[in-house]
Amino acid sequence: MAQRVLILCTKNSCRSQMAEGFLRHYGSGIYDVFSAGTRASRVNPNAIRVMKEIGIDISHHTSKSLEMFLNQPFDYVITVCDNANETCPVFPGAKNRLHWSFPEPPQTEEPKEEYLKEFRKVRDMIHEKFRKAAREGIRK
Repeated sequence: MAQRVLILCTKNSCRSQMAEGFLRHYGSGIYDVFSAGTRASRVNPNAIRVMKEIGIDISHHTSKSLEMFLNQPFDYVITVCDNANETCPVFPGAKNRLHWSFPEPPQTEEPKEEYLKEFRKVRDMIHEKFRKAAREGIRK
């Protein structure tokens, strides 16, 4: 049975979406992955662009609010931004709570190369952490 993982960020627009994409890609069959935000917004097109560059399609993802997951059981709840870590409610059904902080890319949807460069930096950091987690198991 797959382990259930919830990845949280503030708006569920970028970092948590990319992390969900990576863990789904590398942990298929091992992890049942979800992402949400402390307040939902929409998936940033620049996050979709930079993920597509490396062959992972998150264009079908939608931004979700964490409230829809509060009463669900999870093996892991992972926050990927400091704000979500500070404001995250207690998940009574979560067996493990982890915080893996990543910097916030520019809050723009404009596809300028200077912005995409920053999104790629964040993507690559998330990629390294979540690929390793999928291969070696999730741990602190």
